[in-house]
Amino acid sequence: MRRIDPAIVLLVEDDPGDQKLVKISLKRQRIANELHIVSSGEEALDFLYQRGKYNGGTPRPDLILLDLNMPGMGGKEFLRRIKKDGDLKKIPVVILTTSDSERDIIDSYHLQASGYVKKPVDLEDFKNVMKEIGEYWFVMCKLPPKEV
Repeated sequence: MRRIDPAIVLLVEDDPGDQKLVKISLKRQRIANELHIVSSGEEALDFLYQRGKYNGGTPRPDLILLDLNMPGMGGKEFLRRIKKDGDLKKIPVVILTTSDSERDIIDSYHLQASGYVKKPVDLEDFKNVMKEIGEYWFVMCKLPPKEV
């Protein structure tokens, strides 16, 4: 799997175990040259708007992987907010969550999620899902160019 430009992925996930699994899976697949991890919707907004501890500047993600079920601002509210922003709404957001609720799936797509993936429980299945996400978003799909 090759990508000429480095891929920048923002993972919005509160569970340290899932953070580690995503990090390891992406690294093994050589999908993301740059992975940034935040633990909440609020922190993700700070990252994207370069506020608080991120006021020194952050790169614009090529893809956001978003958990729905987080304390504080949940994934749906985060998605709602960034899709209202004329600049941020262009970033593809893939929901990566344990929920397979029809309501969560419908709500996510209504809020303009680019995809919805249920996290597998099995480690090997999780690695395979991450490989497929990477192949789809960084090999098959043409992402919008980074704006200067």
